[in-house]
Amino acid sequence: MVAFAVSVALLVGGIGLCIAVGRRRPPGAPFTWGEALVAATFVFGLMLLGYGIVPNQWLKWADNELLWRSDKILAKVAFFGRGQITISYQAVRDIIVSGIYVGMLGVHIALWSYWQKRGRTSAEIVPTSAYGRPLVKKA
Repeated sequence: MVAFAVSVALLVGGIGLCIAVGRRRPPGAPFTWGEALVAATFVFGLMLLGYGIVPNQWLKWADNELLWRSDKILAKVAFFGRGQITISYQAVRDIIVSGIYVGMLGVHIALWSYWQKRGRTSAEIVPTSAYGRPLVKKA
């Protein structure tokens, strides 16, 4: 539990640090080679946390402490004596870890989009006439 919580906290803190740097750093500012090396290593570490360590710690926690194995049954659904579907806690564990991967991919794409769009200002709204056309000159 502690390792999973710490890995999630480190991931959230790292994402927060990326957002803080993105707000502070102007777009197009040149990098030194040292800054680029540190930034690339940091982003690689975040990806390692998000796609490797956090899911692994969840699986370890679910297996060892929660005892979510294949012999622990969550539900059985019978079909009029013609068979049944058995849902084990191991299946729930695997669904949750798949959700972690999908959620991390969504966060990854959102951060890419945020980083590319930072510093952009919205276009100035041009006043329009009652017919929806832009005004050429003021009356």
